[in-house]
Amino acid sequence: MFKIKNTIKFTGAALLLATSFLSQATVVEVQTSLGNIQINLFDETTPKTVENFLSYVNSGQYANSVVHRSIPEFITQSGGYTYTGPLNDNNGLELIDTSGGPVVNEPELSNLRGTIAMAKLGGDPNSATSGWFFNLVDNSANLDVQNGGFTVFGQVIGDGMDVVDAIAALPREGEYPIIKAIEDGVDITDENLVVITDIVVTDATVVTNPDLNPAPNTLINASPGGNTGDDSSSGGGSFVWLSLFAALGLSRYFRRKK
Repeated sequence: MFKIKNTIKFTGAALLLATSFLSQATVVEVQTSLGNIQINLFDETTPKTVENFLSYVNSGQYANSVVHRSIPEFITQSGGYTYTGPLNDNNGLELIDTSGGPVVNEPELSNLRGTIAMAKLGGDPNSATSGWFFNLVDNSANLDVQNGGFTVFGQVIGDGMDVVDAIAALPREGEYPIIKAIEDGVDITDENLVVITDIVVTDATVVTNPDLNPAPNTLINASPGGNTGDDSSSGGGSFVWLSLFAALGLSRYFRRKK
């Protein structure tokens, strides 16, 4: 009888540990022009990615950053640029400092709707730095295997996806979501762009949302070339390269309007 009780206790402890592995977390709040988005980070499942993301959060580098890419039924992307003032030919958006270098890829979880994942260079799985995106739909068939798999490191909680969907529903100039129409001959300002005023940690306790059960990435090892950095899948693509050109797109728009 003694042995049976101990076995039951051990099994219960093992199950609790398994649950904690998925739910140990930091909760952060993304404060945007359209409302706040809370995200449960998966510290234990993707520790290096979360550490990298929090280094940008804690250093304040995401303050006054912009949502610079929005593709309907796909993703909204941020973490590339900060807004420094009215846009003209020479200034207005500044690249976030990524001199700390890239983070190793951790494609453990699936790119389902409501998850947050890291952007990176095409053909280089281990090239993620500051850029990240929200999955608007189930992108697992594409992003779980493309370029070594895109690392999901958190999940939107509460009513946060209402805000994400509101951003995704905005009209766009190029790939930028625009809150206020850009008038001829008028500078592009923070009234036009979706600005992230800051990202802050709101809960750093060990188990923040134990009911969350993120889906594992079961496709990465089953797909031929899934871990090779192959970038041949449709959609998604080279997120960071596209984000660099996005800033040039607004600059061209500014010159055309002038």
